[in-house]
Amino acid sequence: MHIEQLYTNCLSEAAYFIAHNGEAAVIDPLRDIDQYLQLAKEHKATIKYIFETHFHADFVSGHLELSKATGAPIVYGPLAEPSFTFLQAKDGQVFSIGGLSLQAIHTPGHTLESTCFLLSDEQGKPYCLFSGDTLFVGDVGRPDLFSGNLSKEELAGMLYDSLNSKIKTLDDSVILYPAHGPGSACGKKLGNETHSTIGAQKQFNYALAEQTKEEFVAVVTEGLATPPAYFPLNARINAQGYSDMNTVMESGLKPCSVSEFKEQIANGALILDTRPATVFTQAFVPDSLSIGLDGRFAEWAGTLLPFDRDMILVTEEGKEKESVTRLARVGLDRVKGYLQGGVAAWQQAGEDTDLIIDIEADELAMDIPFDQRMEVMDVRKESEFDAGHIKGATNLPLNLMMDPLHLAQVDTDHNLYVHCAGGYRSVIACSILKREGFHNLRNILGGWTKIKAEKSIPIVEHNGQKV
Repeated sequence: MHIEQLYTNCLSEAAYFIAHNGEAAVIDPLRDIDQYLQLAKEHKATIKYIFETHFHADFVSGHLELSKATGAPIVYGPLAEPSFTFLQAKDGQVFSIGGLSLQAIHTPGHTLESTCFLLSDEQGKPYCLFSGDTLFVGDVGRPDLFSGNLSKEELAGMLYDSLNSKIKTLDDSVILYPAHGPGSACGKKLGNETHSTIGAQKQFNYALAEQTKEEFVAVVTEGLATPPAYFPLNARINAQGYSDMNTVMESGLKPCSVSEFKEQIANGALILDTRPATVFTQAFVPDSLSIGLDGRFAEWAGTLLPFDRDMILVTEEGKEKESVTRLARVGLDRVKGYLQGGVAAWQQAGEDTDLIIDIEADELAMDIPFDQRMEVMDVRKESEFDAGHIKGATNLPLNLMMDPLHLAQVDTDHNLYVHCAGGYRSVIACSILKREGFHNLRNILGGWTKIKAEKSIPIVEHNGQKV
């Protein structure tokens, strides 16, 4: 029996490969399917089934691509109604993979069609549960994501029933393999591990504590942040279908000369620069939007980029394919090529570049007493800001910065000192501000981590006390 978790950090997403006696199954695959085909080849196994735990909202699944490549049927649980051919599992239905068995357990709550899959070994003993977004390490799937006209309270009530009647009844030794790990927006606050056991979750997961349904509904629906704007679009793509990945790659990997690149810009293409934040600030093509591959790239791309507009890329050499692939994972398919030779080619052609001034936290400390036109812009989440911030800082979370109504509140006459937690989000924010005509910018290197270590900067902590 071979079980492999394939974890993608920038999406906090886990897909799974199972193989036994020449047969295999894949659970919740990503759109770029080569890794699953390679694993099947290595294990001399035929992919027999593709299991989907639900219609994912945070990434575009590879179910259609993998089914086309292998002929394996796509399996969803009860209540799923995609617009393509699939196999609808009944609650309790068992599928064989070699000498193993995989049982569908319908667990509505995160979404109506949410289904877990319980894998039993050759002796028929339950071994592990692929829980999708029904149960995470330390958390459960949020009940407010796009399930018809049901309220989050109604879905949370369903989730309570699913957990108590079907999940908590499993043996403590059953391994838990969820679809997401820490950082995912599909739950409120997932634990640091990407797998656990049912027994450990019964002991430590607040959602599996002994409580009434009313208590459960209250705690699960409390404090839910607004989901990323691309979630409903990705859920719809997964249910309705998408473009062939080969077509997407062919378009996105077209090398463009400087003149061809400029022509794409003239035709309305958005310039996306995927180089590291610290490289981007030194020199970039004017009006570029920075989202570096070195951070939570796919999540921020899905949150900030338009799905109805062509894009043209600037990347580090050799990172073109990775950039196009990771954009496609969240359904951003309209890439029309990349700048051949990158920023160096742009400069060699005599074209102007722009830059963003980086400063250290100690430079900020020296400027605070003297710069009367200073505005510190904190682009972290509201909860991060509330836990501690620079005295007098303005909080404008990055996910809101593409909204003209929010940017309209920023004074163009101020000197903007921008920071996040560590320096990744602040560069994205500065690139947005540059595109909108804000040029009096300073990006604070190291962000809040370095700021709070600088003792001379006035800080407001979560309890309101100044230090």
